[in-house]
Amino acid sequence: MAVTLIERLAPSPPQARPLMEKFVIEGGAQLSGTVVPAGNKNGALPILAASVLTTDEVVVRNVPRIRDVEAMLSILQGIGVRVERRNGHEVALQADALHEPAQVDAKQAEAIRASFLLAGPLLARNGEARMPPPGGDVIGRRRLDPHLDAFRAMGAEVETERDVVLRAPRGLRAGDVFMDEPSVMATENALLAAVRIPGATVIGNAACEPHVQDLARMLVKMGATIHGIGSNVLTVHGSADLHGCTHDIAPDHIEIGSFMALAGVTGGELRIKGCVSDDLRMIRLVFSRLGLHSELDGDDVFIPGGQTLVVQRDVGEFTAKVQDGPWPAFPADLTSIAIALATQSAGQVLIHEWMFENRMIFTDKLVNMGANITLCDPHRAIVYGPSRLRAERLESPDIRAGMAMLIAALCAEGRSEIGNIRQIDRGYERIDERLRELGARIERVATEPVPV
Repeated sequence: MAVTLIERLAPSPPQARPLMEKFVIEGGAQLSGTVVPAGNKNGALPILAASVLTTDEVVVRNVPRIRDVEAMLSILQGIGVRVERRNGHEVALQADALHEPAQVDAKQAEAIRASFLLAGPLLARNGEARMPPPGGDVIGRRRLDPHLDAFRAMGAEVETERDVVLRAPRGLRAGDVFMDEPSVMATENALLAAVRIPGATVIGNAACEPHVQDLARMLVKMGATIHGIGSNVLTVHGSADLHGCTHDIAPDHIEIGSFMALAGVTGGELRIKGCVSDDLRMIRLVFSRLGLHSELDGDDVFIPGGQTLVVQRDVGEFTAKVQDGPWPAFPADLTSIAIALATQSAGQVLIHEWMFENRMIFTDKLVNMGANITLCDPHRAIVYGPSRLRAERLESPDIRAGMAMLIAALCAEGRSEIGNIRQIDRGYERIDERLRELGARIERVATEPVPV
């Protein structure tokens, strides 16, 4: 019998109080074996939000079981979407009876930044949306301006105090939207609004990351026509009569990159099944410059074991450089992972994270473990490797820094502890169980109770 999300998330008895948890890791084990990547976290969130665009049932498969997805599903339920888990990774959603008004709960919105992805669907469907400030990782300023500029270009009235209030009493109109930066979420929000507008809407300087492409492919299944998928110019021919569909979320290229780095620093032989090779071209190229060789075998990525990691210097013996950027550049979500990998690569590399000014603040934790890292400024770090890392007690500040710490702990000498692992759970499904299947010595341990 199907178990609904409401049943699964039923409140605990009054005497049961939520526990904080930590990871206890004994470093030094090789991670070897086969792993199947979860569905893309950053693809799942806008795809789930797209269910609001139609009154028909939408079925989404390969949904990762992570905290951010559970938070988004709770938000959708809060505005009247019926949500049902049909098995571990399939979710059915139906938005045929949205609340009037469909108001996103401010407390729930604090849990994830992706709560703001409901602005586009609600505005397009109801002609109005009131959005509380979104939460999310504290990795630097993350602007809402590109979202609001896109809505204005489609004819919406925008008010900003504490909440963002969007109105289009006569409906949105097709037109020309040009982003002042290729923001992923703003592009997704623009798509989610434009697909219900008859006529042609052109979105210029659009983001084209794999998860943006995946959202666009799903919207096409729902009845929209979208040209330019995979490019930075999207032309959308919308329809007010979108229908339901069944869609499989693509594998998470960020998780795949994380597993590649885990194999590299521990010296293990790893096969990652069911990948999309085109999504990995820049990741494999950059990791190869850090000394990590990988091979494609059909839809699998294979990491040979026992590699000696050596940084490949630039021509002229200049310091190697890793720099993130909008797709198809190296993903910003992997810069923390690249830093952890570089601590085990012989040589020197400059890692430049120009998108978020707080992303690299966690590097002091790796320094405490023995890493040789010079933080030049909030955006640049020079890593000298390889370093013999030692166990440490750590706290995870965000999803990707938490994974970088986990990578470091798995190749360190001794027993490490990582607290605040709710952050890691937000982006990586059952990461401790899956790592144990690869040979990692890692346990999830409850700590002291915390107030509700």
